[in-house]
Amino acid sequence: MEEILKAIILGIIQGLTEFLPVSSSGHLEIAKYILGEDAVGEESLIVTVVLHFATALSTLVIFRNFIWDIIKSAFTKEGKYSRSFVLNVIISMIPAALVGIVFEDAIDALFNNNLLLVCSMLIITGILLFVADRAKVTHKKVGPLEALIIGISQAIAILPGISRSGATISTSVLLGVDREAAARFSFIMVIPLIFGKIAKDLLDDSIAISSNQSVELLAGFVAAFITGLLACTWMIKLVKNSNLKYFSYYCFIIAAIGLVYLFI
Repeated sequence: MEEILKAIILGIIQGLTEFLPVSSSGHLEIAKYILGEDAVGEESLIVTVVLHFATALSTLVIFRNFIWDIIKSAFTKEGKYSRSFVLNVIISMIPAALVGIVFEDAIDALFNNNLLLVCSMLIITGILLFVADRAKVTHKKVGPLEALIIGISQAIAILPGISRSGATISTSVLLGVDREAAARFSFIMVIPLIFGKIAKDLLDDSIAISSNQSVELLAGFVAAFITGLLACTWMIKLVKNSNLKYFSYYCFIIAAIGLVYLFI
């Protein structure tokens, strides 16, 4: 029961922080540091992949109508916007995919109770959000160049403590992209990468779930999926209302708490 409770806690953290710009990976690393590296099973990577899979599914549910419309119209004469959107998503995936393939082992090593790194990256996330909050509100759409730059931000956000949504949304806003469009693009662009990563790990047999882990991981999956649905919906409203600076304050506070816990 204790392991199931820990899995639910990690699932809730992932579900909330995947969409809120406060670094889901950073929060998970802090939680695993406090709860113990074996909070759910023996492999931290398994926990991360399962919980990210849950939030990817919640994203599909939230944007199911938009995604379906994109798919339907992409092959029609009137589907110029849909084809452009798909192309921009593909462009945005390239930097993170290259970094993931070339530096896979080095990246995995970062997710190993490196609390000092996590807290440092949270501070950087907070600064980025604070600066982006001061950007002017515009109605610009994501183009190929913007998609590439946003994709580079997503690649940098592989570091635990750098919020993926925070980095990509802030970059979009600083590039002059409409805030609601920035949030939507940020949440959708990561879905293919998550499913691709899971498929690769399954084919490489790098993910192995034992029978005694299945219940805990299922509990974490359900918790992450449900909270992800709520957080995604909430985040869209928050971005539209230009409230990023409050998340920057939160990142600073969490980083400070983590540093105090580490050194004391």
